[in-house]
Amino acid sequence: MKASSKYYPLYEYLNLSGEDEITLTYAEIETLLGQELPRSARTHRGWWGNRKAASQASAWMDAGYSMENLDLDGERVTFRKPLRRYEVRREGDLVLWDGTLIKALRTYMGVSQTQFADHLGVRQQTVSEWETGVYAPSRATCKYLSLIAERAGFGYGEETE
Repeated sequence: MKASSKYYPLYEYLNLSGEDEITLTYAEIETLLGQELPRSARTHRGWWGNRKAASQASAWMDAGYSMENLDLDGERVTFRKPLRRYEVRREGDLVLWDGTLIKALRTYMGVSQTQFADHLGVRQQTVSEWETGVYAPSRATCKYLSLIAERAGFGYGEETE
């Protein structure tokens, strides 16, 4: 996050907080920024999405958080630090990917479910169902997820920073 970004004060606040979870009102964020949030922040959930390509999302993601809960009507947003240690189940050399681990990888990569699905060659709904535990990925997909994690530098099963 560049110090010249208008969202840098939010990054700095989150980065220095030391909390695992922080809930802020829009008014508190505006006070930090010294200016009003754009209208789209009040009307579109997508504005608060965890996409590193968006400068506002870089503020919380570069500070080690993801947006976890949004109350548009109450104008309140909750940021949470992802788990640093994951329970990794294995079958021999094969990592058995579960919803928590898949979401952690996707968040680490800074992509939406749709972007992650496109990368894997599956539907967004499939990624959603994995993350919510409706279905588990196949053994072949688990191998592919491990390859993607390795290439992305995602350290699961160990302390990550």
